[in-house]
Amino acid sequence: MGRGKLRIYLGAAPGVGKTYAMLSEAHRRIERGTDCVVAFVEHHNRPRTEVMLHGLEQIQRREIEYRDTVFTEMDVDAVLERRPAVALVDELAHTNVPGSRNAKRWQDVEELLHAGIDVVSTVNIQHLESLGDVVESITGVRQRETVPDEVVRRADQIELVDMSPQALRRRMAHGNIYKPDKVDAALSNYFRPGNLTALRELALLWTADRVDEYLQEYRTEHRVSKIWGSRERIVVGLTGGPEGRTLIRRAARLAEKGAGGEVLAVYIARSDGLSSASPKELAVQRTLIEDLGGTFHHVIGDDVPSALLDFARGVNATQIVLGVSRRRTWQYAFGPGVSATVARESGPDLDVHIVTHEEAAKGRGLPVARGARLGRARIIWGWLVGVIGPVLLTLLLDGIAPDVGLANDMLLFLTLTVATAMVGGLLPALASVAWGSLLLNYYFTPPLHKLTIADPKNIVAIVIFIAVAVSVASVVDLAARRTHQAARLRAESEILSFLAGNVLRGESSLESLLEQVRETFNMESVALLERESDVEPWTCTGSVGTSRPLARPEDADVDMPVGDHMALALFGRVLPAEDRRVLSAFAAQAAVVLDRQRLLGVAEQARELAEGNRIRTALLASVSHDLRTPLAGIKAAVSSLRSDDVEWSEEDRAELLQGIEEGADRLDHLVGNLLDMSRLQTGTVTPLIREIDLDEVVPMALLGVPEDSVVLDIPEDLPMVAVDPGLLERTVANIVENAVKYAPDGEAVVVSASAIADRVEVRVTDRGPGVPDEAKDRIFAPFQRYGDAPRGAGVGLGLAVARGFAETIGGTLTAEDTPGGGMTMVLSLPAAAVRPRVRPNLSAKATS
Repeated sequence: MGRGKLRIYLGAAPGVGKTYAMLSEAHRRIERGTDCVVAFVEHHNRPRTEVMLHGLEQIQRREIEYRDTVFTEMDVDAVLERRPAVALVDELAHTNVPGSRNAKRWQDVEELLHAGIDVVSTVNIQHLESLGDVVESITGVRQRETVPDEVVRRADQIELVDMSPQALRRRMAHGNIYKPDKVDAALSNYFRPGNLTALRELALLWTADRVDEYLQEYRTEHRVSKIWGSRERIVVGLTGGPEGRTLIRRAARLAEKGAGGEVLAVYIARSDGLSSASPKELAVQRTLIEDLGGTFHHVIGDDVPSALLDFARGVNATQIVLGVSRRRTWQYAFGPGVSATVARESGPDLDVHIVTHEEAAKGRGLPVARGARLGRARIIWGWLVGVIGPVLLTLLLDGIAPDVGLANDMLLFLTLTVATAMVGGLLPALASVAWGSLLLNYYFTPPLHKLTIADPKNIVAIVIFIAVAVSVASVVDLAARRTHQAARLRAESEILSFLAGNVLRGESSLESLLEQVRETFNMESVALLERESDVEPWTCTGSVGTSRPLARPEDADVDMPVGDHMALALFGRVLPAEDRRVLSAFAAQAAVVLDRQRLLGVAEQARELAEGNRIRTALLASVSHDLRTPLAGIKAAVSSLRSDDVEWSEEDRAELLQGIEEGADRLDHLVGNLLDMSRLQTGTVTPLIREIDLDEVVPMALLGVPEDSVVLDIPEDLPMVAVDPGLLERTVANIVENAVKYAPDGEAVVVSASAIADRVEVRVTDRGPGVPDEAKDRIFAPFQRYGDAPRGAGVGLGLAVARGFAETIGGTLTAEDTPGGGMTMVLSLPAAAVRPRVRPNLSAKATS
């Protein structure tokens, strides 16, 4: 039985129509004869969505009792027993009620897929786990219900349900999403135009990336090498010269013209000639491209134009940006240059931009060497020149200039031999010497047209010719070899310079370093393997690439040991021995990077220990005064009451007893905050989440402040919140006590609440001195007190404990400025799911 297929409707915000689109698809499938059922759909009392359920078979939901309340969830067993062809499952990121079969609804969906049932589901972009921080920075609301990105990426089809922010706000205003009493709060908070626009862009970009992954998979499977310009990808060819900065900025401007444009800068180190690249300049250009949002790539290619085009086609680029050559006019004798060659061979699928710059035609220092390691084409040309050249030269001298003399003939043949050595190397030159000496003897040495030599002087001349020709060819070939060695060492030094610079600056993670190894040596995959001892199995500490995972160094095409228990393994091709020098440097640096990452982990632990020591030091400092002050008051009052030489009146006794009680209350409050902070730091706070009304908790939190110091404004129709009541009470109590402490005399603190989307916000507003923006985060740190708070006002733990408890129960606590002066603490809590309340089945007599 095969795995079922998953189709997901992805939206940017609630109300865009995901559930409606899913139900519309269900009706279409039923019309085509598909067995389709509703496993779980939440219409949220939206009339148009509820109408779409008519005519669809619905699986009975499972009822679960949790903390004296009955909830309904999808009945996975019932769906599996019904075994439809397609099941509709709404709200993929939903968290199931404790006691359910699985903790998350996407896990229920996985069971259905494994059973061979196709599933159609919905999810909003803000519920993707990787985007939680981004969404929180946009909306100010932390999503507690999330689904792993991999679950959504594995979907067989993802359809974006899009709607403009203006249309969504109109739908909201018409009451098609929320009830009328919640519309104004929603439009002014979560559903602001800026929020919706940012979330829409986030959804579009995420979907575009997923579509791009589909496209890459298709191109790989079908071996499509032709460029498909579905997305603007601009490759910038760098030479290491100063003009690279101009090219990068120009490419960035081109990318900005199209949404989703991507810039890739590539430097190809020549292995067949000297290069004038500056490692320092390349480092600057790398930083520039990364600052502009692009990526930098460093590869080695024997033929720079071909390597650049191969790289561009490999990443499905649509444009290439190159600079006008820096070579002078006479240097074009060595070839047309990289820019002209790339433009000529790019084909119709790649646009090539040749950008002018200030360094054009100013020279490149050393001319580019034509060859170090001779390619197949040059060897063929060398043999053609060495074999056919002497024949053509013989026909020319014999037919046109037969009387130039034997000495001049020998010099011309010697010149041809030198040319052959420069083009094809030593072996074609030796063939040219042998073939040329025979032609000289047969056609130009008396007696003509015979292989004999009559004059002994001519024998000496022929011998000298052969010796000189062989010597010259050997010298030319040796120079070419030395040039090749110099070029290779130069390329290796450039790579090592980049490598050392990046690692020493701490810019490379282990994964990026392994990716650089893979790109440099053109491998399919690279892994760093490690084991504890010689008898322990190998473990992979980091890997990149798309090939099969490497379990042992012996399984790889190339392995480079790093010490006794670490190895760098490469899969893809066998490297020549000369490449292993650079590979050994990469391996050593990979070990250094791994050690640095582990040291950073140790440093982070040390930082946490240092923070703990700092808090303990602050605690001791606060105990020396803040805790001893109420103790001193209690001690003085008790001593006075126990004194026998003073006759206290009833009023005095009552005042002293009140002082003792107030001191004890202050001590209890301070010690409670200290214990709460300790529990938060040790992670021993375990919330007991249940649904409860705010008006049952907030009034209890106000018992510790004077009655006339707080104004309570909590609507009765607010939805219930899913929190731990005890922790919520402590949180609100600390916030209110802090606000009352700083509120001016005669000004009451206002505690209000409102519902926004799937959250409930509690706002505690005071008219105190307020807090500047740069200190709004610092006031939530332990043992921090802002402004001129009296020394006896506490140890600075109230807000720290409040934020810790808020995050523990799934909420957030932030500080805002109060319009007109003061500060507002915003406590955002998760609203409970809207479910029908279970009423007891009372008799008519009992209800009359």
